[in-house]
Amino acid sequence: MNKLKIKGEELRSVGFPEGKAIGIAMKVIERNYEELNRGDVLALLAGVVQDPEKFLNDDILGSIAKVLIVDPMENEFPVIPLKEFGEAYSIFGPENIEQGAIDQMEVAMKLPVTVAGALMPDAHQGYGLPIGGVLATKNAIIPYGVGVDIGCRMALSIYDIPEKHFYENESKYKRELIAWTKFGAGNGWDGKFKAEHEILDSAEFNMTPFINNLKDKAVHQLGSSGGGNHFVEFGIIEFENDDTKLNIKRGKYLALLTHSGSRGFGATVASHYTKLAKEICKLPSEAVNLAYLDLNSAEGHEYWLAMNLAGDYASACHEVIHERINRAIGGQVLAKVENHHNFAWKEVWKGEEVIVHRKGATPASKDVMGIIPGSMTAPGFLVRGKGEASAINSASHGAGRQMSRTKAIKNISNAEMQKVLKDHGVTLIGAGLDEAPMAYKNIETVMAAQKDLVDVVARFTPKMVRMADDGSRED
Repeated sequence: MNKLKIKGEELRSVGFPEGKAIGIAMKVIERNYEELNRGDVLALLAGVVQDPEKFLNDDILGSIAKVLIVDPMENEFPVIPLKEFGEAYSIFGPENIEQGAIDQMEVAMKLPVTVAGALMPDAHQGYGLPIGGVLATKNAIIPYGVGVDIGCRMALSIYDIPEKHFYENESKYKRELIAWTKFGAGNGWDGKFKAEHEILDSAEFNMTPFINNLKDKAVHQLGSSGGGNHFVEFGIIEFENDDTKLNIKRGKYLALLTHSGSRGFGATVASHYTKLAKEICKLPSEAVNLAYLDLNSAEGHEYWLAMNLAGDYASACHEVIHERINRAIGGQVLAKVENHHNFAWKEVWKGEEVIVHRKGATPASKDVMGIIPGSMTAPGFLVRGKGEASAINSASHGAGRQMSRTKAIKNISNAEMQKVLKDHGVTLIGAGLDEAPMAYKNIETVMAAQKDLVDVVARFTPKMVRMADDGSRED
């Protein structure tokens, strides 16, 4: 007999307030009602909401009624105390990590749901969990532990095109790079250039009215990139040795590297569920941005589905970009590698299932491939994970900022930036001073701090970089 499962949205439609009552009702229905149809069950639940006192002594519905009688918002959500002493965690390259990031990690390790953590060598202060923070929790998901740009990722295509061909045809590569990329706030594709992908047929777009209302934005922005540090770039990737797993011989090849996430769709999902988490999960002021959702609750389940949809959407955006540019330049793809960050995974930690948040951290389980970029002039690295337990199978997601965006704009001149670009032979299209190479940490130092986490497979040198024209960041 199939168990009847009621969605949180359906419970809200019959009058259920946000809060514990929704999660309890979902469990009660699944465990006790198999033969009634959905309409009858919802009608019954509507009666409980309208007059919960009548159901206080009901063997099945009494637990729902008791929660509803208590103030569903404030009284049901007292402040949750933090642990007096946080869980121990590993820091990689602590000498190059600002104190603000360490302070944020210390707070995260005190959450009652935290079981393990690690701080990557590119870490810097963010909101809630620091960027570069890895956090394993028990049956709980933290929207700000995932981040605003859900599913942000790197994607690499390696071509059979030698570097000489790129240098001899730079004008062509520049023309196609501009023609097939869109960047920045609200930008996307329209008319005959509108992208198509099976992700748009995903049933999850219909899971709630809130998600469904975002589909038009997702359609418009499919195959585009965000602002800030997002880019599409051509570069030369060098393999010093044959790589039998990728079936690539030693040598230098042209490659396309992209960095972007789930655009306005993911940002809106993150904002919505972060607000919801803060209403439900009351934490002390120092931890307020670490509000979490129980995965057994309606809200937690909805966010989990929405987060995964946003991750798949981000991957689809990269796929569209790579396919369009591949067709334009006519190269054969020898290998493709993709990895994401700003996400949460169900993994096993010390024999039990946990939720691993990687906010600006690269998955690096044994033999898992990843890409760790430097800056628009610094090299990036194609890596293979070592599965280091103390890092919770993770590595850095880049060089990491050493200057805030505001500080970079105030302290770096356009002349200085242009000189660095010229010295490194990099053609830059777009970008603001907040993305100047000097705003980032030394990628070589970062890589040295995580030699126990990943093996370097190849070195990528940027040569032609496309970013948002106005340096915009918001979707």
